[in-house]
Amino acid sequence: METSSSAQCLIVSMDLHSNILTGHIPERIGEMQVLEKLDLSENLLTGKIPLSLANLNSISELYLDTNHLEGEIPFPSSFGQLSSLGFLRLDDNHLTGRIPASFGNMVSLQRVSLANNKFEGVIPSSLGNLSALKELYLSGNLLSGQIPESVGQLSQLIMFNVSHNQIQGPLPHELSSLENLQTLDLSFNHLNLISFPQWLAELPSLSRIYCARCGIQGEIPDFLQATPSPIQELDLSSNHLTGSLPAWLGRLTQLYKLNFSRNSLVSRIPVSVRNLQYLGVLDLHSNKLTGPINNVFQIGNAFSDGSLTYIDLSDNYFSTGIIQAGVGSQTGIQYLNLSHNFLGGRITTTIGRLKSLQTLDLSCNKLGFNLPEALANVSSLEKLKLQKNHFTGRIPVGFLKLKRLKELDLSDNLLAGEIPAGKPLTDFPQSSYSGNKGLCGKPLSPCKVRGLLLVEEPLKPC
Repeated sequence: METSSSAQCLIVSMDLHSNILTGHIPERIGEMQVLEKLDLSENLLTGKIPLSLANLNSISELYLDTNHLEGEIPFPSSFGQLSSLGFLRLDDNHLTGRIPASFGNMVSLQRVSLANNKFEGVIPSSLGNLSALKELYLSGNLLSGQIPESVGQLSQLIMFNVSHNQIQGPLPHELSSLENLQTLDLSFNHLNLISFPQWLAELPSLSRIYCARCGIQGEIPDFLQATPSPIQELDLSSNHLTGSLPAWLGRLTQLYKLNFSRNSLVSRIPVSVRNLQYLGVLDLHSNKLTGPINNVFQIGNAFSDGSLTYIDLSDNYFSTGIIQAGVGSQTGIQYLNLSHNFLGGRITTTIGRLKSLQTLDLSCNKLGFNLPEALANVSSLEKLKLQKNHFTGRIPVGFLKLKRLKELDLSDNLLAGEIPAGKPLTDFPQSSYSGNKGLCGKPLSPCKVRGLLLVEEPLKPC
């Protein structure tokens, strides 16, 4: 990549994102004094960030993200450099070193993303000088130490993401001054909060809370039912939560995403969840939840608009519910995982109404009877996992219509007969069908033929 000395004085905006540019960013790029926007993101650029970028006194937008850049951040090297820079993206590279303390001198910064690099050390307290800052993304690095108290001075901040680092607790109480904060992600650090901070839930604008694997213990705190701003997304997964799913969950009427997975919750799903009209993502997997799960699919018939798209209730102790009734009305579901439960009975034909379904995992349950022919109507299906159940009979010929199917597992059932010949069924490995004593045909052994009659191997008793 090279710059032209004859044209550089005329270029105010250079946008070359999403190409296949290779090589280094040229050092002479700093001579483009009138440049206000530079976007080289989503390319294959390598090497270090040129020091000369600090000379771009007019630049307000700098996007170098999603490349293969390495080394440290070289700017600003002195006070006053890049004083007009408002939007900076360096995420998804291989940058190393510390976040420079001089970052606090770029007082026009409004949005900064340094995520998914290899930055280490502490978050510099000088970031508290960035009075115009609205969004700060530091996730996916090796940052350590505590969140500096000065972050509480960022009165305009609406997004703060430090997830997937090595940040330690305690949280500074100064964060309670962030009156405009809407999204806070502290997940996957070394905070060891023990309890969920009540002052955090009292932030007047906070509606998206992510505190996965923060060491939180005890029951789901009751004060979350009456936050000043309605909760839209709540992730308390991978903690040490115990007790029940509270009935007041149904009062979070603006809730779109709820993730309590990987905890030790013991209860039924409360009837009140039927009030969650905007729920789109429900993840409760890997708990000790019991009883029927019909409530999930009877939420006031609120999902006729397809808002519920992702459901994971796997690795619990559910016994009855969705398989027998209700599932067909939730036509917007794209991901449904009920594996590793105790669900029994048959899958009814209403399953065929899930026209948007891409992943269906009902493995490791006690489901039986024939595989429903109606599954052939789910043309969007890409992953189907029904292994380790008690399904009997033949594989429906209609399954040949599942042209998008990329992963199939029907192993360890009681299926019999010849596997329907043709794509995609014959393209899957033997492991997709193993453990069914009566199955034959490609990719398994050929069915035995006596004269012109196909003879299936008899099922052996369990």
